Amino acid sequence: MSKKRKLTQFHSRVLCSALFVVLLLFSGLTSSAAQERSVQERRGSEPQVPLKLEPWWLTLEQGKRYFRTGAYGDALRSFENARDSRKNYYAKMERDLVTVLSIHEVRRLGDDLGLVEMYIEKQFRVDAADALKELYYRVPKEQLHNSAKAALAELGKLKSYPEAEYWIGEVYRAEGEYTIALAQYQKAYDERVLLENPEFQREILYKTADLRRVRREYTEMTALLEEILKADTLWSRESFNRSNLLKSLETNGVNRFLLLFRHNEPAMEKAHRILGLYYYSSGRHNRAAEHLLFAFLIQQSVIINSILQSQYDYTFTSLSTLQGDIENRRDLQRTLQAYMTDVEYYRTIYYLANSLHGNNRRLSARELWTFLGDYAPGEWRGRAVSQLRNPQLDSIPDTTVRNVP
Repeated sequence: MSKKRKLTQFHSRVLCSALFVVLLLFSGLTSSAAQERSVQERRGSEPQVPLKLEPWWLTLEQGKRYFRTGAYGDALRSFENARDSRKNYYAKMERDLVTVLSIHEVRRLGDDLGLVEMYIEKQFRVDAADALKELYYRVPKEQLHNSAKAALAELGKLKSYPEAEYWIGEVYRAEGEYTIALAQYQKAYDERVLLENPEFQREILYKTADLRRVRREYTEMTALLEEILKADTLWSRESFNRSNLLKSLETNGVNRFLLLFRHNEPAMEKAHRILGLYYYSSGRHNRAAEHLLFAFLIQQSVIINSILQSQYDYTFTSLSTLQGDIENRRDLQRTLQAYMTDVEYYRTIYYLANSLHGNNRRLSARELWTFLGDYAPGEWRGRAVSQLRNPQLDSIPDTTVRNVP
């Protein structure tokens, strides 16, 4: 056989071997791809589990965005997912700690949290160590009094998510399911110790009081608003005599009164205003005057402080001058007028004057009616002028009380 022929046969064998290897590789890849497609098809028919759950606070924020656009179904699912996500997170930590506390060696240590921590560190129980670390971030360690049982109890409490419960209530309120909404608000308030912002509990009370008012459950409404007013430093002060405040208004006149007193508690204004209107509508003019005077004083303090923030040497002189200052301040006019609308500024003054008249403090009443007759817009000017001509305690419709924002 010639040398040339031998080379040709060798090249043919090499080529056949290479083709065989390529075919094997292609067959393997095809089989692997088919298997992968089969797995993907099976997965498509099963519930998809995300590889990483979103933090519950992020899920809550997504729910708020849905809520603000009126997508209440999506909002409710987000709020419930946020609640469940937090619950599952802390439930696992609770189980991890229980597992360690259930070990015979650990039970022999008693309730000494310090000894339990030493055991966890020595035995490299990472899950239990993480649970305690998270607990100490949320609850001051000294509050546990070195008790392992207390640590476990506090860790269990962290499963609650009051913000999510509140927003679930908001969805039900928006859909007219008031009974369920009230139950959710109550649940959120009961768990208020876990609120990220402790002051948010006041918003929960306001929303609950608002629903009680809509349902004409006025006894419950007043109890809730009075609970809010426990945080009013002046109103709740035992040594403070509210009658003296009314007396000062009558004796000194409105302008002198506003020079003597300020009350910087803007979060309390709404509670005073609603209670004042409610008591006026039910003929309790003395109590109405007290609450409406506080609302009026807070409103004036907020307005004056707003001007002081941009004009450090501003000095209040009179209610009428203040009205002119508001109208002349282009930089603040829109903000202040929006605030005055929100707190029903002229309406508050009108019913304060009426309450004072019903409480035999007629000089102050006429002074406030005169101010409204000179400066108030539309309805409140006309009603004040009518009162100056022929003072009388006109009734406040029940719907007026019910429609307070």
